[in-house]
Amino acid sequence: MRGLEALTLSLPPTPGQSIVKRPDNGNLFSLGSVFQGKGYDVRYAYGGYGYFDNMNAFFGGNGYRIVDRVSIPSQRIPFENIWGVADEALFDQVLDEIDDSHRAGKPSFTHVMTTSNHRPFTYPEGRIDIPSHTGREGGVKYTDYAIGRFIDQARAKPWFKDTVFVIVADHCASSAGKTELPVERYHIPMIIYAPGHIQPGKVERLASQIDTAPTLLGLLDFNYPTRFLGRDILHTPEAEDRAFISNYQALGYLKKDILTVLRPKRQVAAYRVEGESNLVSVPVDPTLLREAIAYYQGASELYKGGLYRSVP
Repeated sequence: MRGLEALTLSLPPTPGQSIVKRPDNGNLFSLGSVFQGKGYDVRYAYGGYGYFDNMNAFFGGNGYRIVDRVSIPSQRIPFENIWGVADEALFDQVLDEIDDSHRAGKPSFTHVMTTSNHRPFTYPEGRIDIPSHTGREGGVKYTDYAIGRFIDQARAKPWFKDTVFVIVADHCASSAGKTELPVERYHIPMIIYAPGHIQPGKVERLASQIDTAPTLLGLLDFNYPTRFLGRDILHTPEAEDRAFISNYQALGYLKKDILTVLRPKRQVAAYRVEGESNLVSVPVDPTLLREAIAYYQGASELYKGGLYRSVP
């Protein structure tokens, strides 16, 4: 849920449970509200039932139209499990939804949440060379297959040439480890694909999920009032790069190679990140500590004080 929160609200984690699961979490400033302000059809598409984890209430209360298991005709579903329909069925529905907007002459933004890469890792047989229900590798490969199939089908659509596809994980496979915040297990991929507009390349910048929305809107050259705490990483100085990693007990702020960790009861620790996973204890840098507190406490105060509401 923290990943959905970050991608939608561009806000670092706040104390307590995810905003997605809280009451009174509607009418917030979000990626969807920016697109709405530009006249877009805005959707949240999920292969399961949207009431799970309060997603219907959160996305519906923030201007997204819900497309979930209820919206998908049974004849379109080759397979489903406890999480929902197979990813390919969800993407087929999404194609129809985007087609509807295009025929109506409206641009659209669709946030799609896949489910097949979850235990028990089951999916339709015959799609990939790994049998269903045999582990995470199969779940990942099937989701990759479904995304590739979706893009191949989208390529034949009249709206493809003017569409930006963003593929990003909502969370890592596991954050459990010997340290409270194993940095390497918070490293996730993001791919931005728009062959008619974006040249192939690799961006090796330190960034967080909260930077996804501002970066996408920057690529679209949108001019908009913002409350986002994330940054457009393609148009901001590299010296300002930082990342946020957290669990239910610790809040981490990573800048360059220093991880500053805020813990309960005002405990603070700092580590130098060596290689992919080695953390070496170092003295706390007062400047980095102030920045970490400003981000995390600022996000909490903005939400609690009602200051993160949608811009009229």
